[in-house]
Amino acid sequence: MSKPIVDVIHANGAEISVITAPNEDDFISLTDIARYRNKASPADVVKNWMRVRSTIEYLGLWESIHNPAFKLVEFDVFRNEAGSNAFTLSPQQWIRSTNAIGIRSKSGRYGGGTFAHKDIAFEFASWISPEFKLYIIQDYQRLKESDTHRDALNWSVKRLIAAANYRIHTDAIKEHLIPPDLSKRKESLVYASEADMLNVALFGVTAKQWRAAHPETKGNLRDEATIEQLLVLSNLETANALLISRGLEIQERALLLNQMAISQMRSLVGLKSVEELKHMDASAPKQLSDENN
Repeated sequence: MSKPIVDVIHANGAEISVITAPNEDDFISLTDIARYRNKASPADVVKNWMRVRSTIEYLGLWESIHNPAFKLVEFDVFRNEAGSNAFTLSPQQWIRSTNAIGIRSKSGRYGGGTFAHKDIAFEFASWISPEFKLYIIQDYQRLKESDTHRDALNWSVKRLIAAANYRIHTDAIKEHLIPPDLSKRKESLVYASEADMLNVALFGVTAKQWRAAHPETKGNLRDEATIEQLLVLSNLETANALLISRGLEIQERALLLNQMAISQMRSLVGLKSVEELKHMDASAPKQLSDENN
């Protein structure tokens, strides 16, 4: 499973953390935004904002739209008390009492703080300073444009790697494992069996098993693979083609290829050339494709 990515917005000299997780909207640090108002006690700034009745009403509306498990009764209690001199509310109390999902709070000296869905974070920033909110939105948009470029680049690199030795592998299967009179359906099963053998050697699961474990994911097992894994997979295709030509049975090939996958993954993780490939210029895949045509 992919880990959340932590990026940074630079808004009028302030650094604000943004957490992006797969299949989730972005969450922006309220703690970092609050430091724009009070560097020494940002948590107090967040608590003061949450004392305001309009804040409670906005948070309640957001949760009602996005959170089926939101506790409306507890919300009504906070809304009725909001604005009074004795009323106080922390992010932790709000989350715990109402089962809120729009705000997340984590204690700790390192990595701690309060984060909120971007809709809520922008509202908080507006309360801090309308001008500061515009700076945040401006750099957030830049960040998202950069993310789109990065995603497109990763897709291009992965596509290039995946195609590298595919033909060598399929040609070996066709020449040595598929009889001339085999039906198209059974022929496709042979290709699928060999592809899944490589999946098990590298990922430890078949494509069907991975799909059952990730029903919410749009792509397939190889779409979600890292660049390191795809490089190893490309090497395994070449190795499997050689082993097929030598007449080795699938069980024996699977064992050898698994050992190769383990060895190569150990060597590739963190390798400088792989890191450079991850950040390859977006025009490089097209250039390589043009050279090969």
